[in-house]
Amino acid sequence: MGGCVGRNRMDGRGSAGSSTRSKKRGGRNEPLKKDRPKWKSEYPMTEGQLRSKRDEFWDTAPAFDGRKEIWDALRAAALAAECNDLELAQAIVDGACITLPHGSLTESYDELGNRYQLPVYTLAPPLNLISETASEIEVSEHAEKQAPPPPPKQEFQLRVRLSTGKDLRLTASMADSISELKKQLEGQEDIHVAQQRWFFSGKLLTDKTRLQDTKIQKDFVVQVIVNQNPPVIVN
Repeated sequence: MGGCVGRNRMDGRGSAGSSTRSKKRGGRNEPLKKDRPKWKSEYPMTEGQLRSKRDEFWDTAPAFDGRKEIWDALRAAALAAECNDLELAQAIVDGACITLPHGSLTESYDELGNRYQLPVYTLAPPLNLISETASEIEVSEHAEKQAPPPPPKQEFQLRVRLSTGKDLRLTASMADSISELKKQLEGQEDIHVAQQRWFFSGKLLTDKTRLQDTKIQKDFVVQVIVNQNPPVIVN
């Protein structure tokens, strides 16, 4: 949490500001709990409808209040928690200096005392969720097969921000996959690919994802969560 203190000092906020923030937060910060909210939608909801509802929230939430980088971190943490990776979710929350007074992402505060509230549908699917049919899955797979070929390789400097606090640049092109960029980062910073989790706009980027699929631009920043525990190599 040393990074949080450093940022508070750079903001020029004294003890009075810290006191106000503690009061707003309820004066406590609980670790993220494993339990996820259970809820039921007013109508049976498909997986596609749930994704659309979530995307609509995440796309519009930063426009009303709070800081975009905190919303992005909350989105990444919610995704990690839903994938049962509580350790990663906690690391994202801690890295962004987010306070959880109740140990839940439903209510949180940033280091400036801004309050953030997440609806339950962003944290867990409803009890009456309808699975996609086989035909819908086939249509999705067919669309993936019809994806356009990678664009011509035009290299640029990709900005990467590590959870360790370090910023750096990688030589990349829109045709590069996240797997390729992980290897480049490993060669540059000696961080094993298995220790890297890449996020952009709150979304986890899989190894097969190409930069052209992320709508990223050269001035945007990609966040990389670094797992400090080195991978176990079996001979």
